[in-house]
Amino acid sequence: MSTGDTGPTLADRILGGWLGRIAGNMLGKPVEQGEVWTRERIDGYLRGADALPLTDYLPAPPTGRDGRDLRPEWRDCVRGRVHGSCRDDDVDYAILGLDLLETHGFAFTTEQVGDLWLLRLPYLQTFTAERAAYRNLANGLRPPLTATYDNPYQEWIGALIRADVHGWTSPGAPHRAASLARRDAVLSHTGNGVYGAMWAAALISASFTAPTVRQAVDEALTVIPAGCRLARTVRRVASLHEAGLPWEDTLGTLARETAGLGWIHTVPNAAVLTAGLLYGDGDFTTTIALTVRGGLDTDSNGATAGSVAGVHCGAPAIPGQWKDPLQDTVRSAVFGFDGARIGDLAERTLRLARTGT
Repeated sequence: MSTGDTGPTLADRILGGWLGRIAGNMLGKPVEQGEVWTRERIDGYLRGADALPLTDYLPAPPTGRDGRDLRPEWRDCVRGRVHGSCRDDDVDYAILGLDLLETHGFAFTTEQVGDLWLLRLPYLQTFTAERAAYRNLANGLRPPLTATYDNPYQEWIGALIRADVHGWTSPGAPHRAASLARRDAVLSHTGNGVYGAMWAAALISASFTAPTVRQAVDEALTVIPAGCRLARTVRRVASLHEAGLPWEDTLGTLARETAGLGWIHTVPNAAVLTAGLLYGDGDFTTTIALTVRGGLDTDSNGATAGSVAGVHCGAPAIPGQWKDPLQDTVRSAVFGFDGARIGDLAERTLRLARTGT
């Protein structure tokens, strides 16, 4: 949505969302193991490579040092070695969400989300709550049992990473975006897992029109219950930021307050994401760099932060070191989409955003 003659167009913002999601995902992918790659260890790695402040993809590991602990995909995700995007579920679900809306429209049902998973998505490319839901679907269960039966991951981050397309196609309409994301999320999640998806979709939607990132964060909070743990955590980060606490101290405080939830749970990851957004203050590079340096589910958080920041600033404002190596190409496990052009995915998303039906 254009903010006037000097602002990014709707097309710029949607393409920015796609590019930002993919770049942020690629940035965080090598260190996606929150129990191993803590915030302190990530910064130690970067200091050892003389890569702080972080302004580009992660550097390759020095010979014989740290490389064994990086994700095996690191060879295609570090600076100088990025030639198109790596395949990753954080991008697969954005593509699958686009296919969902093109196939079934905005009146899609939760059952249709599940049917599309079985048709388009390989089982072994699903994880945690999505794999439990997929297994339940294959065994004949229907929503909401797909989310609750034998699924210990109901409040983990999986539904949140599926939310972007609902924000991209509902520009400036966060409640609509949240409603769409909820219908998708309840296939596999409950509680804060669902609220995370609603909040993320609303945050991305609000970023099309909110003049500041802080206003987008505040607007997104209106779509989830004020007393849920997710909302309380996001407000806590915002209050510490407003009080002038340094980024490191804010994350240290929230790590203590969310201890025990695990590195893939929605709530602590929302804290890292919110801190990256607020302390990044609309700057694309600073936002995704701080978010990934915050640790936990680094590729998922980097992807969502990149999506928000990309929508906020628009594709032309994303620095070339992030978007040029992607070569307008995305790898995907979603049947029929491997090798798709990022620009084409953005144009298809734009058509949906303009029609709204």
